[in-house]
Amino acid sequence: MDCIFCRIVEKKAQAKILYEDERSIAFEDIAPQAPVHVLIIPRRHISTALEIREEDKDLIGHLFLIASKIASEKGIAERGFRLVLNCNREAGQTVFHLHLHLLGG
Repeated sequence: MDCIFCRIVEKKAQAKILYEDERSIAFEDIAPQAPVHVLIIPRRHISTALEIREEDKDLIGHLFLIASKIASEKGIAERGFRLVLNCNREAGQTVFHLHLHLLGG
């Protein structure tokens, strides 16, 4: 499998990392669609939302908490922001590693 996000997690591809911990990593999108466009991903490869399992509930909640933290740090929390999770090609998913888009500004 050749997944760019897995390579970022493994530090084999560059990204402007804004946050990381043992379960997740967040970095700036290389083709931003808004003044603030951050991707928040689990370190473990999950291809799509359809692969989320019961035991992933805490991980998914964690991704949303990280998004909220970054929105505050970027100064967009009070004004408003969007969280987008695309699932499969027709919904616009282009990288098949689960990721939240944090968009604002």
